[in-house]
Amino acid sequence: MFKSKKYAHLGIDWKQFYLSVIALVIPMALQNLINVGVTAADVVMLGRVGETALSGASLAGQIQYIMTLFLFGLTSGATVLTAQYWGKKDIDTIEKVLGLGMRAAVAVGLLFFLAAQLIPGQLMKIFTGDADVIREGISYLRIVSFSYVFMGITQTYLYIMRSVERVVVATVVYLCSLLCNIMINAVLIFGLFGMPALGVRGAAIGTLVSRLLEMLLVCLYSHFWNKEIKFRFRYFRKTEKVLTMDFLKYAFPVVLNEVLWGMGTAANTAILGHMGSSAVAANSVAQVARQLATVVTFGVSSAAAIYLGKTIGEKKMEHAKAYAHKFLVLSLLLGIAGGVVILTISPAVISLMALTPTAKEYLQFMFFVMSYFVIGQAVNTTLVVGVFRSGGDTRFGLILDMSTMWGCSILFGFLAAFVFHWSVPVVYMILMSDEIIKIPITLYRYRGYKWLKDVTRDAAGQRM
Repeated sequence: MFKSKKYAHLGIDWKQFYLSVIALVIPMALQNLINVGVTAADVVMLGRVGETALSGASLAGQIQYIMTLFLFGLTSGATVLTAQYWGKKDIDTIEKVLGLGMRAAVAVGLLFFLAAQLIPGQLMKIFTGDADVIREGISYLRIVSFSYVFMGITQTYLYIMRSVERVVVATVVYLCSLLCNIMINAVLIFGLFGMPALGVRGAAIGTLVSRLLEMLLVCLYSHFWNKEIKFRFRYFRKTEKVLTMDFLKYAFPVVLNEVLWGMGTAANTAILGHMGSSAVAANSVAQVARQLATVVTFGVSSAAAIYLGKTIGEKKMEHAKAYAHKFLVLSLLLGIAGGVVILTISPAVISLMALTPTAKEYLQFMFFVMSYFVIGQAVNTTLVVGVFRSGGDTRFGLILDMSTMWGCSILFGFLAAFVFHWSVPVVYMILMSDEIIKIPITLYRYRGYKWLKDVTRDAAGQRM
């Protein structure tokens, strides 16, 4: 099981490799599952309240989703550097990158907070024209936006800790957050124990309190337990020019990539949002099912970025090629497993949700589309987000999404919806076609090994 004839000359202990990968993947898969659980808690509970509340919170959540993509882009750019410097054991540079990333994340959180407070109605109108859905969404957005800066601080710190193989702390933090969120949601959404039934506002309060708890736990961990890599305020205020330019070089394409991808997902939601609340509600459930089915594959992509980045930092390039091949195979197998999971759970999920007959019909078809979509997403995410970024190849993903997502699936989905007036299932299938189109392109890039580069510098600031 653990032997590989192709790379036998490298003398790799494949059993140890798989054990190391499992040690990274399991905590990160749990983190992904917990993060999906926060969204799922809102969807399930608000789904019991009604379609309007569910749609309003779901569409308002798109604002937060876009912000998290900015944050993910920043932290991914930072972890390109920190993972390779971790391979070199250059702790001082890692602390500088942490301060730099934290400063950028706080700025992003403040920007989105101000937008949500000052123009919530205009933001909601991007996604829907339904006045009732907009009203519910504004109620959710005004409360939950107070958590945006806390999210930026927490996410940046935990992602950089992951890049240096400190993966368990994030699992503990997000698990505590999930439990807190579920309890407060249940009490405030439905009015348990004598509390008022706040509906969508209760869900927003639950999310806000859980984000506060996350940041508190991170601060406690950083102060009392993390003795090796510290947050230094002097690096938050100022970072040397060369490192800042390196950060921008690798982070900026990732930020653009993630934002364009996120805006593309939001555009998909907006197109469906203008096709009726039944389409929105069904898509909300389908997206949660997709996230649940890909928690392990997303863990594999994160593990690939960490493991390969460290390997490249150690200057073991042939080993990095061998490990990348294994990550690709794992992603394909897990993608297939995720598709089977979606098809298996679909009947139970459809019967559970309080949706209209039309929404249930849409949802059944969306589950079918998602069953093959997750296979493509597993392969592409592992290669683009994990393998390519580990070697500093951050621009390829940007070009890929601009061409396949915006130039194909969104463009033709828009035309299908508003020019040709095709049905929701057909429009949805077109909107979800981008991951299938990407597969041959990403595989071609992978085989060329242009992604395999050492991006670190020596003490004099020279490339290694």
